[in-house]
Amino acid sequence: MEHAIVTKARVSISDAGEIEGVAWLFGQPDSVGDMIEPGSITFAKSVPMVREHDEGSVVGVWSQFAEDTEKLTVKGSLFVDGIAPARKAREEVKAQKVTGLSLKFTPEKAVRNAHGGRTFSGVTVTEISLCRLPVHPGARITVAKAKGSDMDKNEQVAAPEIAALETKVSELTEQVKGFKAPDLTKIEERLAAVETKANRPATEKKADEPTEERKAFGTYLRYGNQTPAEELKALTVSSDPQAGYLAPAEMSTEFIRDLVEFSPIRSVASVRTTSAPEVRYPKRTSITNALWEGELEESEESDVSFGMIEVPMHKLTTFVDISNELLADSGGTAEAEVRLALSEDFGKKEATAYVNGSGQKQPEGFMSNAEILHTVNGHATNLSTDKLIELLYALPAAYRNAPGFRWAMNGNTLAAVRKLKNGTTGEYIWQPALQQGQPELLLGKPVLEMIDLPDIGDGNFPIIAGDFSAYRIVDRLNLSILSDPYTQARKGVTRIHATRRTGGRVLQAARFRKLKTATA
Repeated sequence: MEHAIVTKARVSISDAGEIEGVAWLFGQPDSVGDMIEPGSITFAKSVPMVREHDEGSVVGVWSQFAEDTEKLTVKGSLFVDGIAPARKAREEVKAQKVTGLSLKFTPEKAVRNAHGGRTFSGVTVTEISLCRLPVHPGARITVAKAKGSDMDKNEQVAAPEIAALETKVSELTEQVKGFKAPDLTKIEERLAAVETKANRPATEKKADEPTEERKAFGTYLRYGNQTPAEELKALTVSSDPQAGYLAPAEMSTEFIRDLVEFSPIRSVASVRTTSAPEVRYPKRTSITNALWEGELEESEESDVSFGMIEVPMHKLTTFVDISNELLADSGGTAEAEVRLALSEDFGKKEATAYVNGSGQKQPEGFMSNAEILHTVNGHATNLSTDKLIELLYALPAAYRNAPGFRWAMNGNTLAAVRKLKNGTTGEYIWQPALQQGQPELLLGKPVLEMIDLPDIGDGNFPIIAGDFSAYRIVDRLNLSILSDPYTQARKGVTRIHATRRTGGRVLQAARFRKLKTATA
């Protein structure tokens, strides 16, 4: 059986969360006569620091224990860099809102003493808790004795209070004895049931257990606006003109992860989110005109001009038909089917637009930007190693050495590039990755495969190189879902409409350069 002793601690704490305090004073009995002998305390392998003996609220760890003939001193550290409850505990200790230390221990040896209590000659401390008030349910409470004999009255548990408490307990015991045997039996059975339930180990929520919002969303997919009002309250109303409800946060996150598979540019482009219909970025179009001047000459005025780049949001929409039997019997897998169908369709459409989009009702693709310059290969089908080198060094060093710099081409072009060799040494200019997770290199720069780029051909642009952080993708905050169980009801299906808004545009064309496979 474990016991807890709560002390009015002398505690100090640093901004880094290092905490120190006097946890117990030896040689003095507590208010009910209990004592702990010096040298009789051992500690568990790990002594956690918790709040109010809540095992689910571990905020630090005690690492040092020092004992002399007078007192037990403990030192530990709060996890202030890792969890918010630890930072809150630090502020409470600094503000002296938390002043108690409580030792939870397992007694091993104890004998009755002349003070009417017990003297423990062997205990194992398993937990030391930070307590706001020096009380704990079922624990024997004492206070820390100040060094010497002087004690503040507010720091003592007076004996008359203990006596009054014991008298009250005796009165309640006599009242219970007056109950009829059947009534007492029922009470004991109920108390036993409550105690059994309280002693059950707490179970953590399974990671894949659906939240209330996801459960309500699943019901909405099946019944549409006929969903009970109390479940609709758990959903977020969409601001989309088609109305409907926003998919739960878990589902929207899955869409972003799936889109990377079909739109690899997202892994290197600059991606932002917005709730506005468009985003505007100021752009400087010229610099000042400073001139060298002689003594006493007047300086000339310079004009610097600015422009604006606008990235509008474009709407991508589709719908998926799901059988009512699948929705009713899938046990939650219907949501996975919706994610898969929509992510494949949206992913392919977005990938094509980010690369080749015209900018009309869809994002502007970087291959459609007329301001990006190009290097001519000199042949319509055979790639030139020299021209690839020329293309690379046509870009300023600050751009080609940027973290977001990549070569981009499709799989067929990759196959041709991997066969290219240095004309002098005969070595391949392609460098395979030295270890798993690292990119393969072309002329020392990473390569990104994009299936939407064109093949090698006369007049085509099969290769582009540049700092892809200069391509900006802007998404609306959520995917809007509208469930329609009515229009296709005769076919036994529910139609699920999905709408997403996204935009894309090149912010700095000078950071890119293309290779044109042509003779001129």
